[in-house]
Amino acid sequence: MPELPEVETTRRGIAPHLVNQSITEVIIRNPSLRWPIPGDLPGILTGLSIQAVTRRAKYLLLDCGAGTLIFHLGMSGSLRILSVKIMQSIESPQKHDHFDLILSDQTVLRLRDPRRFGAVLWHTGDILQHPLLMNLGPEPLTVDFNALQLFEKTRGRRATIKETLMNSHIVVGVGNIYANEALFHAGISPKIAAGRISVMRYERLVQAIKQTLQQAIEAGGSSLRDFVNSDGNPGYFQQQYWVYGRADQPCKKCDRVIKQIKQGQRSSFYCPGCQR
Repeated sequence: MPELPEVETTRRGIAPHLVNQSITEVIIRNPSLRWPIPGDLPGILTGLSIQAVTRRAKYLLLDCGAGTLIFHLGMSGSLRILSVKIMQSIESPQKHDHFDLILSDQTVLRLRDPRRFGAVLWHTGDILQHPLLMNLGPEPLTVDFNALQLFEKTRGRRATIKETLMNSHIVVGVGNIYANEALFHAGISPKIAAGRISVMRYERLVQAIKQTLQQAIEAGGSSLRDFVNSDGNPGYFQQQYWVYGRADQPCKKCDRVIKQIKQGQRSSFYCPGCQR
């Protein structure tokens, strides 16, 4: 599943092609995504100008003035930038190309989603009050996400710190890969209860989360099974993994064997020597 670095990489890739462009055509090939694509979108969007491309958690938000177009990449989705000329030749629509925005400069924004668990939605009014966004926790790369805030939110929590980091009401967008990596760099076991961690250890964890996510963004995200950037190229952060996906291999720091366990139906990877 694309996590925050992959979604932010996508945002940075598509924004220069979209901002200040007018929408000239909307093509819905298959509306049956996680939530149905509204059938009246072509009539609503045609003629509107895209004023900004932002992100909240794993949602991409296209501000069109009269409202906001919401994209979610789901389990396997990607957004590609094409041109009408290329689209009519080598990039004709494939089976999983469900949605196109065609812009005034002949740029095409195409959603490809093999598992159809993504979303294309429309919202008027304050986008932060949309039901999918209004109860989300802070962005991990902002000052709103800090050790004291995390410490206070986890008092009395019995859930493990790994599962807590993946709770979008606590913090958004960290995801499984980057939670594993950040916990390793902070020296914290994924098995420890969130409510047992001191504010001093949370200082190290918050710093590790921010650094891990920033490094992943700079590397263009990770090459997940179905994820590519907006230009069709993969990310490279997986080349920097310290623990994720390295079960039974030696730790790069202490040579202890990396362990793999299941937490909340997701795999966790950790070094029993470096993480306590």
